[in-house]
Amino acid sequence: MATVTSLLLFVLCASFGLSFSDSGQENSFESVPDLEKSMYMHVDGYPCVRVLNLSGEIGCSNPSREKVVAPIVRYKSADELLKSAAVLVSIDEFEILLSRLSKDLDFAGKVAGILVESRTEVSNGLKGFSPDGKFPQAEFAPYQSNNFTWNPPGSGIMWKAYNFPVFLLSRTSTLILQEVVMKNEKTKKSNTENVAEFNVVMQTTKSGTHDSDSCLKEETCLPLGGYSVWSALPPINISSSQKSKPVIVTMTSMDSASFFRDKSLGADSPISGLITLLAAVDALSYLDGLDELNKQLVFVVLTGESWGYLGTRRFVLEADQHSDSVRGLDFAMIETVMEIGSVGKGLSNGVKTFYSHTSGDTLATNETFQALLRAQDSLKTESIKISMASTSNPGVPPSSLMTFLRKKSQISGVVLEDFDTSFTNKFYHSHLDDLSNVNSSAIVTAASLVARTLYLLANDQNASAINAINVNASLVEELLGCLLNCKPGSSCELMKHYISPSATCPSHYVGVILGEPSSVPYPAYVSDVSRFVWNFLASKTSIFSRNITSACPNDCNGVGELCIREEADGKGICVISTTRYVPAYSTRLKYESGSWTVLPYNSSEEMSAADPVWTESNWDTISLRVYKVQNTAYDGLILLSGIVVTVLTYLLILITRAFIRKALKWD
Repeated sequence: MATVTSLLLFVLCASFGLSFSDSGQENSFESVPDLEKSMYMHVDGYPCVRVLNLSGEIGCSNPSREKVVAPIVRYKSADELLKSAAVLVSIDEFEILLSRLSKDLDFAGKVAGILVESRTEVSNGLKGFSPDGKFPQAEFAPYQSNNFTWNPPGSGIMWKAYNFPVFLLSRTSTLILQEVVMKNEKTKKSNTENVAEFNVVMQTTKSGTHDSDSCLKEETCLPLGGYSVWSALPPINISSSQKSKPVIVTMTSMDSASFFRDKSLGADSPISGLITLLAAVDALSYLDGLDELNKQLVFVVLTGESWGYLGTRRFVLEADQHSDSVRGLDFAMIETVMEIGSVGKGLSNGVKTFYSHTSGDTLATNETFQALLRAQDSLKTESIKISMASTSNPGVPPSSLMTFLRKKSQISGVVLEDFDTSFTNKFYHSHLDDLSNVNSSAIVTAASLVARTLYLLANDQNASAINAINVNASLVEELLGCLLNCKPGSSCELMKHYISPSATCPSHYVGVILGEPSSVPYPAYVSDVSRFVWNFLASKTSIFSRNITSACPNDCNGVGELCIREEADGKGICVISTTRYVPAYSTRLKYESGSWTVLPYNSSEEMSAADPVWTESNWDTISLRVYKVQNTAYDGLILLSGIVVTVLTYLLILITRAFIRKALKWD
């Protein structure tokens, strides 16, 4: 009997030993964390999360409140899934897989989650990947042809809801998971397999609030939004009795979108436009006699544009309400609006090529185009081509200018782009629109064109100092590294000169608006990029205050005075500048008594009906880890073996006790 028991114990121990070690090497653990570290491998990645609007939800979440655990298989091996599995898929096949899931419900029921491999090089044959639509945000277009194809690769997959988790793997994690899948494929007949454990549980999933109205009431979500920035060059003297000058507005946006929340770089769309604007402002700031210009230059950097043009619409509403955030800016005096769109791919066969998309054939738009041509001619050493966009286009492309046109259709507007009839950016609103997707020399040229064009427009086409306007190419390169790369990322010297960044790796997702919206927000509630843009523009458009040696910000009390660079050194300096934050969130939301409420549809605001009121679900943790488990049948065998061993051991104890009692002649 003892021999049988010993044999069973040996089998049981050997089984457990095999389940914890593939290599056969003996491991020693000094603590519980050591044991956990050897059992679980945490995987770096970027999750798809749950976003809601008034009519429902989009994005991803676990189907219930529980974690999802499933064996990992490669997509090409997953044609006929016999049981629930996590599918590892290349970016080339990702859209194909999602399309199949929408059509094959039986197959979809067995997909527990999706792991998307990172791509190391954009240029290795991928024809295009854009999860946005063919006409992004067509419902906001100021014209009827909203079925026009601006974005040919657009699939629209980012606007759908998925009741399973989806992760984009980092490059390192991609290699690890590929190796894990190979092991699973090689050991199909073994008793163990590698599984993925997804923890993507949205608070809206827990509470059952599946639209923005209900989740805001239950406080399981927050509105998408942030802070836009505007600045005037030179500063506007709001106490002056002189008549306001005509205003030329130059604007761009700073937020992008992606299927994966924290991988929204938007290099060409829109960050190339943001860098162009910042470089143009820098070039103009060195000119003398800016006070003598005939027109007032105003620069606007918007956020929330990827989500229903939140920034522009709130900006216009704040102007209508004459709020503090737009104090000093007279909207009635706006003569021309120039928007800098995607310009990072404006290089074709060695020629920098850009297109002017106009809102109509007006005197002001014609003057803007003529100024662009004159700016082009002044850059004699470069090969540059400026063209009017095709008349076959239904109107301006998807842009912030649409909001201005819906508000005031007769406004003169121009959008500078690197495309004519359709996007040249094959990766619009995808994680692949990264640093490798833009050309720095195209951005430098675009900044030169914009700076010189604005000077001509503000100086009534007088080109007396145009050749003194030179864009700093080194600044453009530095901004590219700061805004589009993890190294140096937000820790670059330029950003650290102005702010103390909270993160290193950039992502230009709009985020959520925290606390009560304000024209003087709490700095921690403002994103790194917004704070940097505010400080940069305030510095470049400023004139020094007489209180320059005073303590900052306490003594910056003069008219128009601001404290800049306070984060960087804890002191800062006082300058005179018209630079302001403008909250960016849905015009159908109201913050009151610490909570958000959805306002009724406003028939007087034309775009109110199209406002989706985007919100993002809260969550506790988002994680992905991989570990090895035994299959169910094998677990049953081990359990049965344990029961048998326990019973036999108990019987052995009884027999042994009886034997000892008899041998010792106990009663």
